[in-house]
Amino acid sequence: MYYCCAITNKGIRPHNEDALLIHKTVLTDGVTECELSRPFLIAVADGVAGEQSGEIASSACLHMLKHVSFSSRLDMKQKLSSIHEALAELGSKQEDTKNMQTTLCAVGVDEHDMLHSMNVGDSRLYRYRNKQLSQLSRDQSFVQVLYEEGIITEEERQTHVNRHIIFPVLGNLKEQPEFDVREHHEKIESGDILLLCSDGLSDYVTRQETEEILAMPVPLVRRLQLLTEQALKNNGSDNITVIALARMSEKFKK
Repeated sequence: MYYCCAITNKGIRPHNEDALLIHKTVLTDGVTECELSRPFLIAVADGVAGEQSGEIASSACLHMLKHVSFSSRLDMKQKLSSIHEALAELGSKQEDTKNMQTTLCAVGVDEHDMLHSMNVGDSRLYRYRNKQLSQLSRDQSFVQVLYEEGIITEEERQTHVNRHIIFPVLGNLKEQPEFDVREHHEKIESGDILLLCSDGLSDYVTRQETEEILAMPVPLVRRLQLLTEQALKNNGSDNITVIALARMSEKFKK
């Protein structure tokens, strides 16, 4: 069994272009927590700023994903390609939804408790283990290329003026996204916390701040609330969405 909690918040913006999925439930506002049995999918989607109807794209994407019956045998690249094509078709039908797009960062736990991840865009997957935070996903962005080539540092990547320039994502009418689907060949260990988030969190809360908050001896859902509050305290100007997943234990529940 697993414990999962999540928050999605419009922040200081007038509406929320983020959405989240926990198994078969899509949430576009508020706080939730639940127990999960394998297999299942959880995900964060962030409607692309600068394009039309981002909130429709993120919600529609996750409503399609919730009908996927996840397992170790499933071809997730094919499923994501189908969702992309359906979003593109939906977006092309009306002028006010034309070229609507969304990122997607998802985690699947299969029938053997093995960990899988899927990423398109710059929403992120982290693992918190032994009081240290490590990023498991790879940003599909211009700034990520600069970072990997050694042109900028990790600190500069956090604040770079072009950090929001991302590669094609789900719903893009001109180019096919790259579906980064990984089988991690490992299980979630006792004490691990997997963290999925939109850039409304990762752009405004530092690694050190995240590690300090996740180390606090308070319920896990409260730690997510503190992360959200920290993003706003750090002048966060985007929607904020974060999901935490852990093995079931009293340590995380209470």
